[in-house]
Amino acid sequence: MAACALLPLVEPSVWFVQAAFLLAVQSGVGAAARRVPLARPLTVVAQVVVTLVLLTLAFAREHAVAGLIPGPDALRFFAGLLDRGGNDVSRYAIPAPLSDGIRLMLIGGVLVIGLLVDTIAVTFRSAAPAGLPLLALYSVAAGLSDNGVDWLWFLLAAAGYLMLLLAEGRDRLSQWGRVFGGVPGPGGDSPGAVAPVRTGRRIGAVALGIALVVPLALPAMNGGLLGPSGTGVGSGSGGGGTISAVNPLVSLRDSLNVDEDRQVLSVRSELTDTSDLYLRIVSLDDFDGTTWKPSKRSITTVPDGTFPTPPGLGPDIGRTEIGTTISTADWYAQDWLPMPYPPSGVAIRGNWRYEPVGMTLVGDHGQNTRGLSYEVRSLYVQPTAEQLADAPDPAPALQREYTGLPDSLPDVVSRTAREVTEGADNDYDRAVKLQEYFTLNGGFEYDTEVDVGSGSQAIARFLRDKQGFCVHFSFAMASMARSLGIPARVAVGFAPGTPQADGTVSVGLRDAHAWPELYFEGVGWTRFEPTPTRGSTPAYTVPDAADSTVPDPARPSQAEPSEPSGDPSQSESCSAERRKLDGCGSESPQAVLPAGDDGPKWSALLLWALAGLVVLVLPLTPMLSRARTRAVRLGGHGRSEADAAPYILGVWDELTDTAWDHGIAPDESLSPRGAADRIVRVGRLDSGAAASVHRVADAVEQVLYAPRPRPVAGLTDDVRRVGTALRDTAGRGARLRAVFAPRSTVRVVWAASARWSGVRGRVLAMRPAWRGPFRQQG
Repeated sequence: MAACALLPLVEPSVWFVQAAFLLAVQSGVGAAARRVPLARPLTVVAQVVVTLVLLTLAFAREHAVAGLIPGPDALRFFAGLLDRGGNDVSRYAIPAPLSDGIRLMLIGGVLVIGLLVDTIAVTFRSAAPAGLPLLALYSVAAGLSDNGVDWLWFLLAAAGYLMLLLAEGRDRLSQWGRVFGGVPGPGGDSPGAVAPVRTGRRIGAVALGIALVVPLALPAMNGGLLGPSGTGVGSGSGGGGTISAVNPLVSLRDSLNVDEDRQVLSVRSELTDTSDLYLRIVSLDDFDGTTWKPSKRSITTVPDGTFPTPPGLGPDIGRTEIGTTISTADWYAQDWLPMPYPPSGVAIRGNWRYEPVGMTLVGDHGQNTRGLSYEVRSLYVQPTAEQLADAPDPAPALQREYTGLPDSLPDVVSRTAREVTEGADNDYDRAVKLQEYFTLNGGFEYDTEVDVGSGSQAIARFLRDKQGFCVHFSFAMASMARSLGIPARVAVGFAPGTPQADGTVSVGLRDAHAWPELYFEGVGWTRFEPTPTRGSTPAYTVPDAADSTVPDPARPSQAEPSEPSGDPSQSESCSAERRKLDGCGSESPQAVLPAGDDGPKWSALLLWALAGLVVLVLPLTPMLSRARTRAVRLGGHGRSEADAAPYILGVWDELTDTAWDHGIAPDESLSPRGAADRIVRVGRLDSGAAASVHRVADAVEQVLYAPRPRPVAGLTDDVRRVGTALRDTAGRGARLRAVFAPRSTVRVVWAASARWSGVRGRVLAMRPAWRGPFRQQG
């Protein structure tokens, strides 16, 4: 049941049937070995041997001795298959194809967990600790899966674990006979027998319900695209999976309207004119009608040396390789690495992975950009307008992938695109006309406070109201380009920052930006800038700029100083009116931490701390409960005749529970003297410890049969002496269990059951007397 959580990870799911069959064989061998009976270690060894034989038959028959016995060749084959499985896990997105390596990892993992659970819960008769390997199996699966129905897999796993506990409880109680609870009611009627397992079922159901409902009330801790806690790897486990799909509109307005323009990056580049130095983080190429987001892409190791040639870039396109050194702020923890596009090489330390389609780097195993310094080699591509205009048609597969539009997109988008580009002769002319429509002649205004929504009508509303910020401009232009058959996507990153006196460029919060990239065969993915007063207009989209002295309205309206500034860019207040007139610096498409937020809030930290405390304390609960009970029973009371009886009975309970923890189950049919003889005999106690057991038993008989029992000194020392002797004669496993999973803690369940029975009896006794006769008459 716990292994069902692995089902969303791989397609097809036929492996699950094979795993269930092999697991049944493995468990059957264990049941047969215990039936013989074999010693516990031999039972485990038999199951291990059978498991290896089963895996050999399923995966490595050709490499085994006689097709059955796993020899050195079979073991080497298993190692190679596991290695290929690990590579497949890191290469494929979820759901991954069922390769032989992945199938071995899944079935082998289920069999290992099954063997651990069977050994702990059945062979060694301790079902509670068996939840730890089940939790490990579920946690790995839930951490990788993103199918939205994790609660169902949790419900199955938890139900299976509760069934395991109930089975153990019934087995234990069956050895004691029928357990009665409650007290006779009025008239001598008894409320009946109440088995503790019934209360256990109720407690389990309530606990399971709480576990499902409470997380819904807890605050989510999801990060943003460029925020400090964004999820770069979909799996979250590092090493594999895909780039996560994120929504750049989440919490966008708060990021755009901050008053403090904090420095995010310090950049030093070999590029003389840094007005075209865009730092790209990730591309959004999946459009569902509501927003743009990254497709799920496979990630690999970072290439050594030079990166592959960017897709579509031909040899006749002018280019220059430049070096850029980037340093990030200590508070800026981003999973994606800001780089100029297209990168040709990266020198960086840490755990990073490479996404080859978008040519991006993403952190692995918790790696992020906080306080990093790294160097990027990139190509400064300089196509001409003629080269773009003469670009041939792209490959059909690329055309289909990057021109797809959802049916929910309003018709006004494609209709407006056709009207704006009427008379254009090629895709390049159409792209330039779209850019000029937004920046020059369309009447659009840049405004970060406008509310255009994010539904299927968002682009239509933006085209109607003509107010928005970079996300809306880039989303609209990319959608309109796709409607014209031009492959398009949206890039998110940082626009050029502010040059400093020391030759560096300061990139701040408001420099975060989004822009469309259009694909031209022979040139590749090409940047356009439709957002007015932001970034810089590419030179290849303004072919006559060199021959004109008229300022280009599409160029940035933020005038650069004739002399580089000696100070970092200062924060300033920016009203909505000023934004409409001349802008206040670049905006952050969900790019950054909200102002003044340097990390998680105290409430989130408190929740995480409490969760960690629960995880640490929960496995130790039986041990702590047992220690508390022992301290109460062996405390300083019992010194007077008034409390001698409860003290002596408590000491006797502690003695019998200590023996129970070491494997000597209590027998209530025996007298105290008979029970003492049994503890001495089964526990193989020496003469000193045996004398201590009998002294406690004699004191109990005094309480039970003497008219006035007297205090007896030294009983606490006797119990401790017996406990030491039992530990000395027990094996290592028995000693560890007596400490961390004592058997006698089942009394807590019995006490809870008895208390519930008492409460139920009192509630029944409080019912009006007329209800019984009335019901009989009815």
